[in-house]
Amino acid sequence: MRAEFDESLVTGNEMIDAQHKELIDKINKLLDSCETGEGKVAAIKTLDFLADYTEFHFGEEEKLQAEIEYPGIEKHKEEHEKLRIVVKELYEMLEEEEGPSAAFVEQVNKNVIEWLYRHIKGFDTSVAEYKFMREDGERL
Repeated sequence: MRAEFDESLVTGNEMIDAQHKELIDKINKLLDSCETGEGKVAAIKTLDFLADYTEFHFGEEEKLQAEIEYPGIEKHKEEHEKLRIVVKELYEMLEEEEGPSAAFVEQVNKNVIEWLYRHIKGFDTSVAEYKFMREDGERL
């Protein structure tokens, strides 16, 4: 399964939407490295790239939430931590299986792509709506 950014993932916040597109691109690059049989080293390097970008993105989201005094920030941070754990487990899986396997790809699909879709449609959309309502209220 390839990750795809579609209308259902648009939050309305340009910065967050652009970062989500980039994050999906990184996930697809990880899947590509698995499918082309580039091996363990390539998969680890691509996973490093995904992990680094995820950290950057989570930092930007959390900074935005702090700036707008988003009331659900702690729960949102907990959700981010869940993906950090998944990424750690993916590293362990690459080590144990000596490279990307079908099971590894399945875990990326289930625990990264599906998590991301749920997270964007729920948590991130809520933040964007809160920011919009807060800004709109300040204009009144």
